[in-house]
Amino acid sequence: MKEGDSDRQALLMQKLSESGPMVAVELRPPRAKLEGEDGMEAWIDLHHSLNRLTSEELFVFLTDNAVGEAEEENLAHVAANLGDEADLRRIVPILTAKHSLEYCRMFASRAVAGGFDALTVLGGDRSVGPERCVPHGRDLRELIRVGLPELVLGGWANPHRDPVEQVGFIDAPNAHADFVLTQIVSHHALAQVERFLRVMDATGQGVPTVFGVFFYRSANPSTLKQLNNFFPVPAEELSRDFQAGITAEEICAQSIREIRRVGADKVYVSNLGNRGAGRLLRRILELV
Repeated sequence: MKEGDSDRQALLMQKLSESGPMVAVELRPPRAKLEGEDGMEAWIDLHHSLNRLTSEELFVFLTDNAVGEAEEENLAHVAANLGDEADLRRIVPILTAKHSLEYCRMFASRAVAGGFDALTVLGGDRSVGPERCVPHGRDLRELIRVGLPELVLGGWANPHRDPVEQVGFIDAPNAHADFVLTQIVSHHALAQVERFLRVMDATGQGVPTVFGVFFYRSANPSTLKQLNNFFPVPAEELSRDFQAGITAEEICAQSIREIRRVGADKVYVSNLGNRGAGRLLRRILELV
């Protein structure tokens, strides 16, 4: 956190300030307009996973229209249906700028009122879905910060791009980011992670950073091609891994293990799914 930010507190920031590894989870709300029993079952699955993960003192980042698909709002159902069963301070909604400005401001206000104490604010993928209401995530974070100075805000960085530029975005006075999530990385992109970390060390950038790791369920070519529209996918390497008999859990565990080895000890795991996410994460971590 930068000078002047010490009055903002959040359970997530306490964890990120501790030395040693941390593993969080990224989950997706059910698709919008999922009807009848399918919609009800999808929300029940999500709530069960949220309850289990938070009861194990893990943090969960909830996406906002991930991969261009309209999702149910990640505040409304969670705040209304979890009640006292889950510690909402361990759930960190993600808000993109791909909504109206009025909606974004109201979303942040409702998050605070509902018991959430941290919010990740991103620009959102320009290639899909609605236009952004502001040019960059930092612009939206600045607007939210003015109205809700007590709310801890997260930003975004991409280790696959120019690390000097990306670390500069994080460290800029107008970044308004208390913590940062990164684009998906893996042990097959370890050089990019190391390069990013070297620049962070050289600049003295002190914003806590949580690196993204993806749970690849298979090396299905069409799936990997679709995913590659949103983040760099090491398709050839993954195909070799699966052909060699390495399980999906082992591949994910290797990514966590290797990026920890080079200094990225805070990670979030994406694509665990909403049904049984806690059990799946446990199997992965047993292999780390």
